[in-house]
Amino acid sequence: MVQRVREARVDVGAESVAGIGPGMLALVGVARGDGEAEARWMAAKLVGLRIFPDDAGRMNRSLVEAGGELCVVSQFTLLGDARKGRRPSFVGAAAPEMAEPLVARVGELAAEAGVRVATGRFGAHMSVSLVNDGPVTLVLDSPAAADAAS
Repeated sequence: MVQRVREARVDVGAESVAGIGPGMLALVGVARGDGEAEARWMAAKLVGLRIFPDDAGRMNRSLVEAGGELCVVSQFTLLGDARKGRRPSFVGAAAPEMAEPLVARVGELAAEAGVRVATGRFGAHMSVSLVNDGPVTLVLDSPAAADAAS
């Protein structure tokens, strides 16, 4: 899930571990079977997604074009399936040893594209604060995941 933000911050306990100004907050969930291809797709989508206003006020500029920053936060709960019962199932989420390097890879690839990237702390109980700009919030899913769901 991605949100256009005026600012975002991630705290772990009393420690501030990440903060950005105008840009994008990406809550990234890694599914079983995701790999390098999905990380590359997601990073390219994040830096190229045209959700920032141009001079006419239309969403026509990418994160790179707008000079925005990116905050990447791991969020396995995005893979929660709450269709049955009252407790979500997380069987679709990748194991932490598989998910952690892929979340990090998304941030690395975005940084290689010229975006300043801040990250949360994988596996930690985080407090995420943001000022949503718009609001603009989108759910992104890799083509492989979308194909598997249909």
